Amino acid sequence: MNRKAVRAWVLYDWANSAFATTVMAAVMPIFYADVAAAGLDGTTKTAYWGYTQSIALIFVVLLSPVLGAIADYSRSKRTFLRFFTYMGALASSLLFFTGEGDWVSASLLVILGTLAYSGGNVFYDAFLTDLVPERERDRVSSRGYAFGYIGGGVLLAVNLAAIQFPKAFFLPDSLVATQLAFLSVGIWWWVFSIPLFRHVREQKGGNAPGARIRPTAMAAVGFRSVGNTLRRLKRYPEVLKFLVAFWFFSDGINTIIKMATIYGREIGIGQTDLIAALLITQFVGIPFTLLFGRIADRFGAMRTLIATLGVYLIIVILGYFMQTASHFYALAILVGTVQGGSQALSRSIFTRLIPAHRNAEFFGFYSLSGKFASIFGPFLFGLVGQFTGSSRFGITSLAFFFLAGIVLLLTVNLQKGKQEAEQVWLEEVGGPYEALKGESGGG
Repeated sequence: MNRKAVRAWVLYDWANSAFATTVMAAVMPIFYADVAAAGLDGTTKTAYWGYTQSIALIFVVLLSPVLGAIADYSRSKRTFLRFFTYMGALASSLLFFTGEGDWVSASLLVILGTLAYSGGNVFYDAFLTDLVPERERDRVSSRGYAFGYIGGGVLLAVNLAAIQFPKAFFLPDSLVATQLAFLSVGIWWWVFSIPLFRHVREQKGGNAPGARIRPTAMAAVGFRSVGNTLRRLKRYPEVLKFLVAFWFFSDGINTIIKMATIYGREIGIGQTDLIAALLITQFVGIPFTLLFGRIADRFGAMRTLIATLGVYLIIVILGYFMQTASHFYALAILVGTVQGGSQALSRSIFTRLIPAHRNAEFFGFYSLSGKFASIFGPFLFGLVGQFTGSSRFGITSLAFFFLAGIVLLLTVNLQKGKQEAEQVWLEEVGGPYEALKGESGGG
């Protein structure tokens, strides 16, 4: 295993997580409502922000599996990852120039940045199989998420401090501090991705050389490959069961992330407490993500993943009874203990179930499943809240997603799934499968 390449791979999570925390979660939604869409009424602001997220999600859902298929065909994961990294860094930096009334340009840049963040992760995740032998993947995957928490949390903390106390940072006001926060995300993303592009190389192998293939031809191959993958899924029943399980519990996790702040505001928790709780979640996630990687080494990745989902069940039940800021802090800590671990273990389990020569293609579907799933949880949350007259019932409705995910995971046979993937490799490619998977190292 090339440890320099692995360290560079891990550092990329540190780099792009700044976009997730500063732009997607904390700073941009407030800036959009207060500045970019200042000329619109409150309901329209919220609707336009929702449309922005939906449009970005549609592009991600449509492109993720196609991008993965193209990367497998052309052996160009690093090229695609570089393109999306630069696009995301540029979109984030250009948000610096948005001001009052610029909701159109702000929406467009957020859409581009979100597409770059999600599209890049398809290729970033797919490198895990190339770089890390199977026995190390739980730990390395967890380390990546932990570094993401650190990187995203550190920059968010600095940006929030500058926004709250601009004079201490020699800035004229909070507006300039906010605009500089967006610029800092772009620079951060670009700078800390450099080691990956210097030290990580495409693994030898694949379906066909990628040099000098026309983009239109590659796209056509990608779409055909997506159709073939849909037909091929019946050959991987364990992968299919895992993807359906992931669809359910990922929906629950994403809904908690998206709805926690607005739910807290509804019951009267102040903005300062909500932001502080978000930071607590980030930094609590660092040690616990690493811890769950070690727990998985001892007790097995599947058992550990199911345990994290059990904690999420407790969270949504306790969320019904939440009354005060201290309750919100307690739940934020609980979320921090399992959020990174559940995501890291899901990723590493998936690498065991997919054929090694189609890892980018299947990670496209993995990303697609997670993004597509994020539509339904918030919808159910809002629908139940409207129907019952209380969002407390909305948060408890999320228990369905975690229960369904746990039940389906209990039916997944990891050993059988690995055998299915190996059998397909032998039929389609032949040769030493374990070497391609990275058991002898690589990168």
